[in-house]
Amino acid sequence: MENKGKIIAISSPSGGGKTSVVKQVLKNFPEIVFSVSVTTRPKRKNEVDGVDYFFVDDKEFERRIKNNEFIEWERFYDYYYGTLKSFVDNNIAEGKSVLFEVDVKGALSLKKIYPDNSCLIYIDPPSFEELIKRLKNRKTESEEDLQKRIDRAKMELSYKTQFDYIFTNDELSKVYKSVESLIKKILNKE
Repeated sequence: MENKGKIIAISSPSGGGKTSVVKQVLKNFPEIVFSVSVTTRPKRKNEVDGVDYFFVDDKEFERRIKNNEFIEWERFYDYYYGTLKSFVDNNIAEGKSVLFEVDVKGALSLKKIYPDNSCLIYIDPPSFEELIKRLKNRKTESEEDLQKRIDRAKMELSYKTQFDYIFTNDELSKVYKSVESLIKKILNKE
């Protein structure tokens, strides 16, 4: 039996449903480790440092870039986001599977670095109009940040065909069952 852990990356545009799917996966697969990203984005009301993200300032993030500590990193919405190499490598070496909630470019970087044990899952909104409606209903961003997320969503949607699996999120319970079934196969639980 292979001792290396698996990498499962879930991506979608903002408002596509990836956070809801990831939370459900973590609830039902306690053996999977969540990859906590590093960000310079301000912490939202219900977020916890070290659980949702590692929150750092620009100077600390840029120091980590110079020290080559990230598998992938990107600056968007005026903030840095990145995945720590040490976190991923240590968990995989211990045979633990790691779940990522990551943007499309981050997911593709993971596939490039870990081609043999990664699976990329794209959560597709039912339509672009529905995605905009979801973003507006969240009321978590300023009008300017909302527009940036809408503009970025157009780019992210163009990458979905490069993913291993695409699930349309027209009904959250349905998309979750599909993702859960796939993860059972990935983890050899079926």
